[in-house]
Amino acid sequence: MIIAKHSRIVDRALTRLKLRQLRLLVAVGNHGSIQNAARELGISQPAATKMIQDLEIDFEVTLFTRTNRGVIPTVFGDTLIRHGKLIFAQVSNAAQELDDLNDGNSGRVVVGTLLAASTKLLPAAIAMVLRERPKLAIKIVEGTNEILMPALLSGEIDLVVGRLPSHRHRDKLKQEKLFDDCVTAVVGNKHPLAQHKAVPFDQIKPFGWILPPPETTMRRQIDQFFISQDQYSPPFAIESVSYLANRAMLQTSDWIGLMPAEVVQQDVENGYLTALDWEVPLGQSPIGLTYRRDNSLSPAGQAFKDALHRAALDR
Repeated sequence: MIIAKHSRIVDRALTRLKLRQLRLLVAVGNHGSIQNAARELGISQPAATKMIQDLEIDFEVTLFTRTNRGVIPTVFGDTLIRHGKLIFAQVSNAAQELDDLNDGNSGRVVVGTLLAASTKLLPAAIAMVLRERPKLAIKIVEGTNEILMPALLSGEIDLVVGRLPSHRHRDKLKQEKLFDDCVTAVVGNKHPLAQHKAVPFDQIKPFGWILPPPETTMRRQIDQFFISQDQYSPPFAIESVSYLANRAMLQTSDWIGLMPAEVVQQDVENGYLTALDWEVPLGQSPIGLTYRRDNSLSPAGQAFKDALHRAALDR
């Protein structure tokens, strides 16, 4: 019975579904209004309402709940909107890839990067893949998992590189670990504790901190550690994932920064920052890549993924 219903819906979608219907669906989701969505697409409201009703009939679900303030997607509506966005992202990617190939480029890949992968792993992988595909078009998008993962799911990003998220979207995404990294506490070279040996946490408590934002895995681990230290609360804390800003603030203040060891290693070795002689009690975390489970990586995306694995081995 379930298989028959699934086959029936798939058959309708393949024979009757139009991209214009999906465009309207996404627009209604964005506006929360059929009238405003119809205006955006240049069609009448009755025509838009009929298109939504046809979708509901074909998929045999209610897509929107009508309210006095407009329409709200149901769980079915949210699901179809998400897949609609993915379809349009894939169409856009296909058009971009064809355009790149027509211009003589060897494909295109959009890579999301978290702080842990930005300074060494990602540049090394880019250098490797460009030696093999010198005309490959590469776009780098920086952010946190809260920003990058939705873009990955919608198809705007091909893969994300950095600290692997510990939860969410596991059924839709595939993760591959590249290596383990630890967290280092770093300070400016003139920090009062810069030259101290075996610094206890009690000596660290009076100073301000530069911390990752609350939605990150590292921040949740840090907050748990602070709670375990008699509910310790920093005198003040700045939340930032901008490494350039973090480095500048550390060099001109007595603050303490917690960052992936991979990120700060080069600056510590070159004498721009000092690693505090305090073992950060967070253990190691996996650094790797994340991509969609639907096998949608293009040849260029697959080549970049392979380059990331080789770059991790060459560390």
